[in-house]
Amino acid sequence: MSVLGDIAATYRGPRKVVRRHLAAGPREDRALAVLMGACVVVFIAQWPRLAREAHLAGEALGELLGGALMAWLFIAPLLFYGLGFVAWLVARAMGARLSPYDARMALFWALLASTPLILLNGLVAGFVGPGPGLTLVGALWLAVFLWFWVSGMAAGWRGT
Repeated sequence: MSVLGDIAATYRGPRKVVRRHLAAGPREDRALAVLMGACVVVFIAQWPRLAREAHLAGEALGELLGGALMAWLFIAPLLFYGLGFVAWLVARAMGARLSPYDARMALFWALLASTPLILLNGLVAGFVGPGPGLTLVGALWLAVFLWFWVSGMAAGWRGT
């Protein structure tokens, strides 16, 4: 299935989609591609907010975009790999028999699958600005991201 089809299917049943990805076997190139794709989309989602901030502050947009590029394409992937390792350690402490790859893929896929809401959040931040609408969209994204991540971890949990 295509990436967009998988993202849409994740909103209907995240555990099934992650289980299918994990059944293909551990391939770190696929996990890295999913993570980098998610980070690129998150970077693009920042553009409206950064344009608004640059306009209101009278700053150069290029500098803000450069900082966001560095953060999302070079630093964030390292942090997500670390978070995936910590998630694996916590799952192992709870008795899970999932591999580190399973934990990473569940996290990376949750981030990529929740990018439509991240894009919406970026649009609201750029066009509406701070307020209850931005808070609502951000809370919705967080809830969906956690739902996808927990479901993905459960899909990787051996014996379920």
